[in-house]
Amino acid sequence: MQLFRNKEIRDQIVLSFGATFALMVLAAVGFGFWAAVFVLLCGVAVLAINIFYLKRRYNRIAELSDVMDRVLHGHDDILIEDGDEGELAILKSQLSKMTAALRDNADQLASDKTRLSDAIADMFHQMRTPITSMAVTLSLLEAEDLSYEKRLELVRTLKKQTEKLHWLTETLLKMSKLDAGSAQFRPEGVSLRALVDKACAPFLISVELKGIDLDISCDDALINCDLSWTCEALGNLVKNCLEHTPEGGSIKITAADTALFSLIEVQDSGEGFCKEDIPHLFERFYKGKNSSPESIGIGLALSRSIISAQNGTITATNAENGGAKFTVKFYKSVV
Repeated sequence: MQLFRNKEIRDQIVLSFGATFALMVLAAVGFGFWAAVFVLLCGVAVLAINIFYLKRRYNRIAELSDVMDRVLHGHDDILIEDGDEGELAILKSQLSKMTAALRDNADQLASDKTRLSDAIADMFHQMRTPITSMAVTLSLLEAEDLSYEKRLELVRTLKKQTEKLHWLTETLLKMSKLDAGSAQFRPEGVSLRALVDKACAPFLISVELKGIDLDISCDDALINCDLSWTCEALGNLVKNCLEHTPEGGSIKITAADTALFSLIEVQDSGEGFCKEDIPHLFERFYKGKNSSPESIGIGLALSRSIISAQNGTITATNAENGGAKFTVKFYKSVV
């Protein structure tokens, strides 16, 4: 029997026999032969009962071991029944919790694997377009009879696609850091005005070339955030509005501080969002009906990830007087 392979069980049996024999000798000396026989029978009965319960407990432990082995080998249809045997019941309860946790982890890993696979496929799909365009442009540049103007046009196209590929690569790297939780945020006190001005700085030339009226209305209240990451998030909102605002239009940015949160609103005078697009605007690689042909669909997703990581929220709506409107709130306590 496997039970007697356990050294502790064998030692226990030997000690029981030893104790029974000692008591039997004492009974024989003090009370006679039949007293010794009685002690022997009682000792054998107690030992038999003890072995019976030990064997039953051993069998249940073996069942639990078999269950855990099946769990480790991927079976997910296993139910550990409740017991009422003290320490063994506690062990069953803990094993049940561990089994449930392993199932949840396995489901989460499967979901993460699917999401990662989809993300990688989307990344390669988005990178394929500029790479293909660059390859075609390079092949055209090899022609010997190109005019100076045509060659200059192709070089500008190549530069534009290179910049697009560089921006896409950098953005995907930033999103991967946010997903992995390895992005380091260094919050500091920054005035709302300074934050908005820094976020708008890269777009001032484009704003001027399109004749757009950039109206910034901010107070000097302090906001606690990572300046670089937050400028990246707000810059994507300004870039989106700039792409959808016609020449001579306007972009209005307001920022104010309240008791609960710091509020930043970015609004343009463009065509606004299609209603069916609004629930999906912050999804990765989603391109709305009014998106430009060159849109990739990750700028707004990156903005949401950055803002969410700093205890903030972002929403997109159509303004009452037309145009798109982004509302960003950085909360001063956890919500």
